[in-house]
Amino acid sequence: MDGNGRWAKQKGMVRAFGHENGTKSVRQTVEACAEIGIKHLTLYAFSTENWKRPKLEVDTLMKLLVSSLKKEINTLLDNNIKLNAIGNLSSLPKKVYKELQEVIELTKENTHMDLTLALSYGSREELLNAVKEISTKVKNNIISTESIDESVLNAHLYTQSLPDVDLLIRTSGEQRISNFLLWQIAYAELYFTPVLWPDFTKQHLSDAIIEYQKRERRFGKTSEQIS
Repeated sequence: MDGNGRWAKQKGMVRAFGHENGTKSVRQTVEACAEIGIKHLTLYAFSTENWKRPKLEVDTLMKLLVSSLKKEINTLLDNNIKLNAIGNLSSLPKKVYKELQEVIELTKENTHMDLTLALSYGSREELLNAVKEISTKVKNNIISTESIDESVLNAHLYTQSLPDVDLLIRTSGEQRISNFLLWQIAYAELYFTPVLWPDFTKQHLSDAIIEYQKRERRFGKTSEQIS
């Protein structure tokens, strides 16, 4: 969800103004996905690299996260949406972590859609942690080297309960992945749009999905094989 800061600068405002307005796009996108029957939506809300930003901006983002979780609890409940979170959650401020866990607990029985927030998330860190955990288990004879396959690695990722990504959307015109779900997007369709995140609407989401539907997903096969 990229472009909040640039959106605010274009309007002569501080970056925090962009982040605040970005929450409206979050609500619209979540509601739209629930309406059309998308079962899994993951939002890259805060990366491990984002901790390097100015302290004031980081503090603002954390406060905004807490207030948004409180504000949107009824949206989640009304739409039967279950909230999850992935990332190095222990690095979050205690208040943020507490609020996050409370909303996760309140929505854990919801079944219509899984909404996952990637918070203090970095894919390289996730993969390194998985390798370390698997290595420890091999060392302690819990699993054998020969038994390690994709399913074993998947079971040690933050996303172990989620399917692989079908469609990855990045806003703001940047055309890079920025350390997001590198293993999980192996066969994802990538969609880049110049729209800054606070301007991202249900129509923009629809445009991305229509583009996705036009693409041929072969997974290594030929067109003749899948037709």
